[in-house]
Parts: sequence; C-alpha cells; structure tokens
Amino acid sequence: MAVLVVGSIALDSVKTPFGEVKEVLGGSATFASYAASFFCLPHLVGVVGNDFPKEYINLLKEKPIDIKGLEIIAGETFRWKGYYDFDLNTANTVKTELNVFENFRPRIPEEYRKIKYVFLGNIDPELQLEVLKQVDKPELVIGDTMNFWITNKRKALGKLLKKLNVLVINDAEARQLSEEPNLIKAGKKLLSSGPGYIIIKKGEHGALLFSETSFFSLPAYPLECLYDPTGAGDSFAGGFLGYLAGVKKIGRNQFRKALVFGSVMASFSVEDFSLNRLKRLRQEEITQRYNEFVAISHFENFKL
Repeated sequence: MAVLVVGSIALDSVKTPFGEVKEVLGGSATFASYAASFFCLPHLVGVVGNDFPKEYINLLKEKPIDIKGLEIIAGETFRWKGYYDFDLNTANTVKTELNVFENFRPRIPEEYRKIKYVFLGNIDPELQLEVLKQVDKPELVIGDTMNFWITNKRKALGKLLKKLNVLVINDAEARQLSEEPNLIKAGKKLLSSGPGYIIIKKGEHGALLFSETSFFSLPAYPLECLYDPTGAGDSFAGGFLGYLAGVKKIGRNQFRKALVFGSVMASFSVEDFSLNRLKRLRQEEITQRYNEFVAISHFENFKL
C-alpha cells in the first residue's frame, strides 16, 4: 500500500472572498501526499529551499508520509501568490517565483523505484518522463498537467500520455488538449492519445471518468463551507490513487469508487486554507462523507 508522489512543494499566499493567508504550505506533491496518507503510505519526491519552515517538515512527518525523497537545497522555496473572486473555479495568479523549483530534476531514491503506484504532479512533462525512466515497471501511473505545458511542451506531453494509465485534467485543459469544445467528445478523443482512463474535473460540477468500455459521471459533493480551492485537484488525485493502492484488484467498479473517494478528499480540502482542514480530518469523517455522497447520488432504476 505504497504510492510514489512527485511534484511541487510551495509556499502559497492566497486571497479569497472568505479570507487571506500568506506563505502557507502548498504544492501538488504536498496536497496529493497528504490526501493519500489517509489510505496508504505516500513516498514524496520534491525540492524546497533552506528557507522552508521546519514546522512544515514536521507537519509532513506527523502523517505517514515518507519524505526521504525531499531535497532541501540552498536557495528559496517555490512561491505562488494568487486570488479567487466569487467564481472559485478560476485562480488568478499575481506572482510565481520558481526559485529552487526552476532547476528541479527529480531523483527517485533507490528504495522508491519498485513502487507500483505513481502520481506525477503538475510539472514539466519532460521531467515526468524522466521520473518514469527511474521507476521499475509501475502498474498504475496517474499524470496531471496544465495549460502552460499543453501550449509550450505539447510534443513531450504527447510522449508522456502514451505512458500514462490515467490522465487527470480539468475541463478547460481537456478542451485545449483535445481541441474539442464538447467535454464528452474531448474525453473520448483523449483516450486515443494513450491513457486507458481519462478523468475530467469540473470543479463544483463534479467529474467525468472515461474508458474505452465505460463512462461515469459524478456530481460534486454539495458544500456549504468553501474557503479555498487551492490544492483541491491534487487532493482529489491523492485520494483517488490512495484508495486504489489498497484494493486487491482494480477494475471498473474500483475506478468509480476511487473517483468518489477522490471527490470526498477534495471536498474536505476546500473547507479551509492550505492543509488546515485535512490536518483536522478523521478517518470516520471520510467514511461518513463517502456514505452521504453515495446516498445523495443514488437513484432507483424506475421503469417508465
């Protein structure tokens, strides 16, 4: 029950209509690892500067997260500053400072290389490909990307897609990558690029799961308290992969159940800034919300 998580670790400054925080723990590898830790043992690979607060190192250590793959080097940690208006589906970037992340070259520790479940967070697709060269025949590889890489590294991204089992992207990225305005057509077209499964996240409107033989549409869990969507997608991926790492056999039903668990973890993540809600989260709350999600999404197959 181990997963390898490779991605960014950042200090985020975020403002929403419901509050503001400065230089709090963020990054794709951070959120994905923390969410996955409720289901399995994540092995994190990333880089931070020597200015990275020790309290955040301790926070990761408090969970069952293996951080032997975390590099701490001279320089400043990757920083992102942004804000959201009342449309919380759209992040507005004010400033991005890559710092030590600019020259990040993931080095997978020897003891991580046989891990069979891999999440490639949103980093340069050339680096994602380098990670896959360092791991030994993984059984399930999930990859994320973004509009910047779709525009500027499409060739490398195309090579990466052929090596992914699952591609996780949001609706705008799906349209851009497939060059299809309709999400159903986009999902089907993206299947032909390599991955066996395509997950299209639609924010407050749920998620779509595509494969060659099935299609699944899941609504979002209805929330009354939503403070900060930063990290929701990576929390989704962590919950999704974390659940799958713990099942004996992966098939259609397991993928659908994983989609629900991913959505559950994302719903908790957005209820506070940074990892604050996930830090307070208890295992029984995950089970309860999963059961509630199933109940509100279920309907009988009434005959007409």
